[in-house]
Amino acid sequence: MTTDFFLTGNPDADALLATDANAVLLGMVLDQQVTMEKAFSGPAVIAERMGGALDVAAIAAADPGEFAALCSTPPAVHRFPGSMAGRVQAVARELVQHWDGRAENLYAAAGTGEELKERIAALPGFGAQKAAIFVALLGKRFGVRPPGWAEAAGPYGVAGSRVSVADVEDPESLQLVRAAKKAAKAAARAQE
Repeated sequence: MTTDFFLTGNPDADALLATDANAVLLGMVLDQQVTMEKAFSGPAVIAERMGGALDVAAIAAADPGEFAALCSTPPAVHRFPGSMAGRVQAVARELVQHWDGRAENLYAAAGTGEELKERIAALPGFGAQKAAIFVALLGKRFGVRPPGWAEAAGPYGVAGSRVSVADVEDPESLQLVRAAKKAAKAAARAQE
């Protein structure tokens, strides 16, 4: 993992992302219909509410109703805290059952970028686009670069781009990514 990371604007949340592969994966789970900052702050909020450590085994084993309540407590972890609590728990269960509770094991097991993308896309709450973005995030920011990773990430893997969370390095790049996402949404609406 990297030792320098900027995304949330919260030094503690960014430090957790920089040092815990599980936090990054769970942040990506939450990266849907909320700002990137809110989504990737979620793992730190969950960790704080669960006693100070992000423990995927504890998340996986938690009573679903109690975990949903934990995620719903103001300020909520997500705009849709109940459904996203279920997704976070489902990914935590996958990590515990298949990867010894460690996201980095999932990444290391992939021999190619395409295999990494397929493994990620198979996780609950991930589709092809979200998996491609996450492959780019892993490659660009965390050095997870199996052969063909940039190609598997598609347009998100292009060096120097500013189109996704994978490209956020500082406040300025965050604004460039935000502007690119806004323009992409406007273009999509215009085609409808």
